[in-house]
Order: sequence, then structure tokens, then C-alpha cells
Amino acid sequence: MDGMGGGMMLWMVVWGLVGLAALVLAVVGIVWLVRRIDADTRSSEPRKSADSPEEILRRRYAAGELDEDEYLRRQSGLGA
Repeated sequence: MDGMGGGMMLWMVVWGLVGLAALVLAVVGIVWLVRRIDADTRSSEPRKSADSPEEILRRRYAAGELDEDEYLRRQSGLGA
């Protein structure tokens, strides 16, 4: 009886480990799928609206791309 009981116990442990491994793989797969869907959703969201022309002009002037005369000329062209 001891030989048969020991073999049965070994198989119970093996199948328990197989079941645990399957459970871990299922959880990892679900987490991966949710993160993938979330990343796809974020990448397909519409971009924020573009900055106003006045804001772009201010940034370009602050960055030194435009001199004061060009900045004022363009600003008056925008009607600001």
C-alpha cells in the first residue's frame, strides 16, 4: 500500500503544480492583454488641440527664433 500511496501522492503534487502554473499563466496573460488594450486606446486618442497662433508666436519669440520687429509684425498680422 505504501508504494501505491506514494505514487499517488507524487501525481497529486505534479498536477497541483501544473494547475498552479496554468493559473499563473492565465493571470499574466490577462494582465498583458489589459495593458496592451490600454496602450492601444491611449495611442488612438485624439491629440490635444493645437496651441493658438499667439501662443506659438510667443514661444518662437521666447526661443529666439524671431527678433522683436518680426514678432511685432506677426502679432499685428494676427490682430492681437
